[in-house]
Amino acid sequence: MSLPAPRRVAVIGTGAIVTGGHLPALRAHAERVELVAAVDVDEGRLDAFRRLAGAQVAGFTSADAMLDTVRPDLVLIGTPPALHRAQIVSALEAGAWVLCEKPLCLAPAELDDIAAAEEASGAYAAVVFQHRYGSGAVHARELITRGELGAPLVAHCQTTWHRDAGYYALPWRGRWATEGGGPTMGHGIHQYDLLLHLLGEWEEVRAMAARLVHDIESEDVSTALVRFRGGALATVVNSVLSPHEVSRIRIDCADATVELTHLYGHGNDDWVYTPAPHVRPERAAAWRTPARNVPSSHTAQLGALLDAYDRGVRPPGSGPDARAALEFAAALYKAAFTGRPVRAGEIGPGDPYYTAMHGDHPDWAPKERA
Repeated sequence: MSLPAPRRVAVIGTGAIVTGGHLPALRAHAERVELVAAVDVDEGRLDAFRRLAGAQVAGFTSADAMLDTVRPDLVLIGTPPALHRAQIVSALEAGAWVLCEKPLCLAPAELDDIAAAEEASGAYAAVVFQHRYGSGAVHARELITRGELGAPLVAHCQTTWHRDAGYYALPWRGRWATEGGGPTMGHGIHQYDLLLHLLGEWEEVRAMAARLVHDIESEDVSTALVRFRGGALATVVNSVLSPHEVSRIRIDCADATVELTHLYGHGNDDWVYTPAPHVRPERAAAWRTPARNVPSSHTAQLGALLDAYDRGVRPPGSGPDARAALEFAAALYKAAFTGRPVRAGEIGPGDPYYTAMHGDHPDWAPKERA
């Protein structure tokens, strides 16, 4: 059986996430993709990227001009969050599939525009949640969903990172209109997306958020208590105030504790299984991580997306997968800012948190700048 022709790929944005994450992924899948175009409004940065990526890559300063000229099969988006919705919709309307950095867009309402563009074009837009795709995460999810570890009971999800004032010197950071939120949207979303991937649908969120250090519109720390449909209770912490940086998930099931500790990516050795005292050693031995070690990465997720493209089916990380994380973020913000618990499904059209993560709350909504 012959392999399909390489998919023609374009990148929009040529900054660090594209050069450090997407370009290595494209090179790792060189037999399946061909990078044909790059877009950046900064011509110097664009030229530097093209020197790195290869002379065959056409350069554009306009995404629309690139889409009209090149008509790529797949578009990778690594621009600031405020640009995502419009760039995704334009790419879908041009018939291209999309893989976009998180957050996919700034609020649940914007997902409706993306879903409509998918429906009209037959193409799909997925968000980069690369932590789902490492072999350790795949293995853990299989064990949990099959009930091999017993019922999930207690969980902890921790993204405690550190960002200084220089990080927020970029004018689009820390502002609702351009970043969509603070560490809840821009940092912890990877980790709690993985938690949702492992534990399934949630039922109720209670939360708190604060600006403790940084002079920004959004929060610099948030915490949440979460009840899952299956009964498990979880804590979620998202911080950019933590000198000792760590990303961590711990899930205590009836028969075992599974723990993941890393920072920006994980491999098999970062997952640890601790059996309960009543578990027989031979049963626990079957939980060992898979022999093949696939680190979580853009490379792993791109491979999964290309597999879906070849089969003509919705790729992982799109549709319901993308909506789950964004709706959880909206619920966390609403619970934190209103002081009330938020139930799954209550944020819909007509709810202020459906259209903006700040919900027009008087203490959190953007103020007019002098």
